[in-house]
Amino acid sequence: MFGVVFPDRSFPLDSSAFIQIDPLHWILEMSAESYLEMKQICIFLLNNLTLPPDKALAVYVQSNNSSPFVFCGAVNASRPSALLTLHWPEETSSSSDVPRITYPDATPSPAKIGVSVEDLATLPQVVDAGAQGRIEKLAMKVGENLFNFMQSFCGVDGNRLVVPMDILDRWFIKFRERAKRDPDYLKGFSL
Repeated sequence: MFGVVFPDRSFPLDSSAFIQIDPLHWILEMSAESYLEMKQICIFLLNNLTLPPDKALAVYVQSNNSSPFVFCGAVNASRPSALLTLHWPEETSSSSDVPRITYPDATPSPAKIGVSVEDLATLPQVVDAGAQGRIEKLAMKVGENLFNFMQSFCGVDGNRLVVPMDILDRWFIKFRERAKRDPDYLKGFSL
């Protein structure tokens, strides 16, 4: 029905690698020691699967038996594959300053990846936190570049900074010209 790949970590796995709970739900148990290394999953529909247009395969993760399942994303007939970030839930404790007690003989609860067939309309929209963070960092770097440029033309009037009216135009022209001259210049802004 579907397959998954953990980028840089695995070969393709089909749904037979998962434990089928019922006709609409599958679970893949992960080793408790290595699940945090799995940052992404690529899930894809297999060629012979015909998923109705109003249904989707949703992906969830659970870091241990006591944590909730967290929705990561979904694939459907119009989006037959997706690279999803695995947002592993943090283990909860009653207080952050209370040390955790570990028992050497205790086996840690395995983490799980769940896949289920669900109504497409009921699934939440996923915002890729990693992409959002990269966009925010890029915006901060561009803003810092603008601020540093403006600072070199600032004057002081009491407790106000005064800059020339055309400062944004001058900065943008300089920024664009440098990007045209040096293709690696913009790479310095990406993370």
